[in-house]
Amino acid sequence: MPFVEMRGITKVYPNGVVANDRVNFEVEAGEVHALIGENGAGKTTLMKILYGLERPDAGEIRVHGATVQIRSPLDAIRLGIGMVHQNLLLIPEFTVAENILLGMEPRCWGLWDRPAAVRTVRTMIERYGWKIDPEARVANLSVGARQRVEILKALCRGVDLLILDEPTALLTPQETHELFRSIRDLVREGKTVIFITHKLREVKAIGDRVTVMRQGRVVGTLPVAEASEEQLVAWMLGRQVSTTREHPPARPGPLVLSVEGLSYINEEGRQILRNVSFEIRAGEILGIAGVEGNGQSELVEILAGLRRPTAGEIWLNGQRLPPGNPRRIRQAGLAHIPEDRLRNGVALSLSIAENLIADRYFNPSFSRGGWLDRGAIRRHASALMRAFDIRAPDPEVPVGALSGGNIQRVILARELSQGPLLLLAAQPTRGLDVGATEAVHQLLLQQRSQGAAILLVSSDLSELQELSDRLAVIHNGEIVALFPDPRQISEEEIGLYMLGLKRQPLIDGKMEAGRL
Repeated sequence: MPFVEMRGITKVYPNGVVANDRVNFEVEAGEVHALIGENGAGKTTLMKILYGLERPDAGEIRVHGATVQIRSPLDAIRLGIGMVHQNLLLIPEFTVAENILLGMEPRCWGLWDRPAAVRTVRTMIERYGWKIDPEARVANLSVGARQRVEILKALCRGVDLLILDEPTALLTPQETHELFRSIRDLVREGKTVIFITHKLREVKAIGDRVTVMRQGRVVGTLPVAEASEEQLVAWMLGRQVSTTREHPPARPGPLVLSVEGLSYINEEGRQILRNVSFEIRAGEILGIAGVEGNGQSELVEILAGLRRPTAGEIWLNGQRLPPGNPRRIRQAGLAHIPEDRLRNGVALSLSIAENLIADRYFNPSFSRGGWLDRGAIRRHASALMRAFDIRAPDPEVPVGALSGGNIQRVILARELSQGPLLLLAAQPTRGLDVGATEAVHQLLLQQRSQGAAILLVSSDLSELQELSDRLAVIHNGEIVALFPDPRQISEEEIGLYMLGLKRQPLIDGKMEAGRL
């Protein structure tokens, strides 16, 4: 008998979007069931319904054969169903024990019994063989450790089925392997796992069965051992797409970007970047790998003029860039795909057309006598929508109404349409499905072939290895390694540098592996 059966699940939102269309989905007890599909395919909505965050318009849910009503997460937890969200819901200032036992704290004489809480959590941690200090503050933990805290928080509430939503998005290869070991330990204990991911290699590595969704419906379910990546992609997209792509080697041209001795101390007095120096030439991609929070975000924002460095110089095409002046830096030939597309990349309430001229509304092409030329703006937007395959019925549609992939296409259209000398691409495919990721990769490679210098920052090592001509690793605000041929280095080896466990020696102040 399946642990969970979802029959005929239908969910239609007030705007008419059919998120789930008569979906049938079941999970066997003791399996890892991978759930995949494009953004907007309906998988997250389906899992929110199972966890009680959404209510279906039709259909039924059975747990261990009995029909149930799941009106809230509390109902789901009582039925043994827990969920670990991609954005971890922990309180950074609290300790591990305080987070895990939040809402069910042991008490003595009416007061919080800290020793008892620590003992309880330590016993759980030792049971699973994890290395976490129950008295450590969550703010001081790695992303991988925080994820384990979330899992323990669910297990402490007695759940037997765990829904993991994109759990490896921010993990190093080592942390991913540790997570997979933890999942296998849980399954050996009799737990069941639903694993939502965009990474097909992870489906093959951890899944027992896989279900593919497309346009709100289930396309099919089959054992992972019988599924090829090509078949899964075809099911997801409704067309054949190669999962491997070759591109011609780089032919680096003139020097475009030179960064010399860049350092940055934040407002709290903490040293974020330490004497960072590197170069990028026309027609090449320099990848930056690093665990989140090691200075790569601040590096990109300094280059884009959004932060001022404490020390160092930046030269673009032979001209020294003024620190903290985004408009002048963009006019010098820099384009920026920001890490947080919703906060820094677009204005959600404005139209596609308005977003596409956000950095050039003052140009004579779009402004006459102090008034915006709406006709010119609309024609400009229509042309870019065709060129970059932005899928919307009209340029006046608010960007907030678009899917994540289409929002990223709006940003790419704006940033690439002027033929930049230097492109800063920060997490350009984060949260995107296979089809949207493929489109972004093709655009980056097209810019490279047209002579742009590209700095690519990504938490996806396979993406960095596929696209980068050279790969630098940043740890604790310093460049600790440079690989002139990223495809010749394993993800596990790169991960050692990301975690600070290895470091390349310097010769005359430069990395041994080659110019940086």
